Amino acid sequence: MIDTVSETSANRNFISDIIEKDIASHKNDGKVITRFPPEPNGFLHIGHAKSICLNFGIAETYHGQCHLRMDDTNPSAEEQTYIDSIIEAVHWLGFTQSPPRIFYASDYFEQFYQLAEQLILDGKAYVCDLSNDEIRTYRGTLTSPGVNSPYRDRSVETNLDLFRRMRLGEFKDGEKVLRAKINMASANINMRDPVIYRIKHCSHPRTKDKWCIYPMYDFAHCVSDAIEGITHSLCTLEFEDHRPLYDWFLDQFPQLPHPQQIEFARLSLSFTVTSKRKILELIQNNLVDGWDDPRLPTLMGIRRRGYTPSAIRNFCAMIGVTKQDSVIDFSRLEECVRDDLNETAPRRMCVLHPLKITLTNYTKAEEWLSAPNHPQKPELGERQLPFSKELYIEKEDFAENPPPGFFRLVPGGEVRLRYAYIIRCEEVIKDANGEVTELLCTVDPASKGGNAADGRKVKGTIHWVNAQHALNATVRLYDRLFNVANPGADKSVDFKTQLNPDSLTVEADAKVEPSLKEAAINTSFQLERLGYFVVDRTSQPSSMVLNRTAALRDTWKK
Repeated sequence: MIDTVSETSANRNFISDIIEKDIASHKNDGKVITRFPPEPNGFLHIGHAKSICLNFGIAETYHGQCHLRMDDTNPSAEEQTYIDSIIEAVHWLGFTQSPPRIFYASDYFEQFYQLAEQLILDGKAYVCDLSNDEIRTYRGTLTSPGVNSPYRDRSVETNLDLFRRMRLGEFKDGEKVLRAKINMASANINMRDPVIYRIKHCSHPRTKDKWCIYPMYDFAHCVSDAIEGITHSLCTLEFEDHRPLYDWFLDQFPQLPHPQQIEFARLSLSFTVTSKRKILELIQNNLVDGWDDPRLPTLMGIRRRGYTPSAIRNFCAMIGVTKQDSVIDFSRLEECVRDDLNETAPRRMCVLHPLKITLTNYTKAEEWLSAPNHPQKPELGERQLPFSKELYIEKEDFAENPPPGFFRLVPGGEVRLRYAYIIRCEEVIKDANGEVTELLCTVDPASKGGNAADGRKVKGTIHWVNAQHALNATVRLYDRLFNVANPGADKSVDFKTQLNPDSLTVEADAKVEPSLKEAAINTSFQLERLGYFVVDRTSQPSSMVLNRTAALRDTWKK
């Protein structure tokens, strides 16, 4: 664990209050054991990050433990790839086990089975032959009670025999299920004889073909918590209606400890979607570039976009933990990443739309100028910038007919080149179509690194790169994925039609300073005046690819 986690993730909240009362009363012998239990049927997203920070942060704050547990009870949807990505994501966020250990619900399959037999022997479970659709119909609605299954009154002996034959593989998928016998008239639909076990003849990532029956989540989850000695089972609000079932199952097994389930509001982020179904739909329709597309809220995506673990942890701390569902504005996440990268990201220069400048009176072959890696942190050192007769500046930094308040380069005007000299535009070169292709300028050799020697004032300062040494780069400018804050909220509208057409702009002809040549994949920089960027996994030294993490300030509302 790292110290900043406990400082940011476990801010005061209602869960902290509950835990501190439990510790004070010596409940659970004063122990605090939490868990993060993802189902390995997909990739994690920003909402999972909140749960990770909460569960691990609580454990760290109260000197307890947090179990990373795979709730791997549905082999038809689970893959080793997902397991590996979950482990990597948790470690990337800064949370590790000591000693390292991953828990798996599949390790308890035999215990689950024996407990299910105990329910049968106690008359609390039965084998049902109804199909899934029939079970749904018999269950009733929110306003009408359910109807008992015609198989509900099978004898204990018959149920035990059928359940054991289910385990032996004598029945097909969907032919039979094991259901808890609770109350078909309960006001809580989850208590109307829920399914405990179903038949699935498919290979499991860990147990392979040893089992052909698998426990349902509601059964396996609470029992896993009990087996592991979890004291506080923290989950999102959609499981609040499942809590009576969580408690009912554990009440049937007095030999097991009984964890306390506590619900909190999940993280919903504006201008994006976290639904796996919707993300998959975007991928299948080629509207985004896979699960790690930097516009997606998957942890793979935001990592590729350059968001840092500390920024994510600080964001989760900022939004806090409540019992009230809300949508957090995307700008708050960007605020956290800006604050983090402003402190840590070295500065570099890049020209997105190159305009050539020739310094007609510059007589040196070349010189190297010193520039700080970070203007407020001299301990980060300096880098060297090559300077010679031919340079590139941004096209937008020159105007033949400047608007009011334009303090950059104009015909006959002067501007300072960042870390270099003052230059003056003497002549504008155009092509046959009247497009500006080059500027002929003169340099004031006495202005190196400072003001003009004669004391004249120059208002504008612009960035630049050396033409000879500049590296070619493709720069991807990312923005919000959707044009509306809550895409898909209007069910009459296809959420895909609400995509922001400007969520990705690609600048394929950018030029960057040569100090970026050795930059490793996933290294972050501030490109001066342009924003914070990260080196993409597809980048090559001869042709860099940079992803914009965030602009220097929030311009979305404008």
